[in-house]
Amino acid sequence: MPEHPIVNGEPRPVAGWTLEALLDDLGVATTGRGLAVAIDGEVVPRSAWSSRRVEDGERVEVLAAMQGG
Repeated sequence: MPEHPIVNGEPRPVAGWTLEALLDDLGVATTGRGLAVAIDGEVVPRSAWSSRRVEDGERVEVLAAMQGG
């Protein structure tokens, strides 16, 4: 049985989804700056979010820059 993708440390049944769809489901605004997505440790360019699909067993990290100090 395939292993679900891991999104920010939690298994999620999102295999086959685009990164854009995943971010929408997570409620993450994709406009503006300060957002990055990495799959298995490799940053995925923003231009590929609408076509890059998440596969079983991949580790996806959604990272947002925060201001403050």
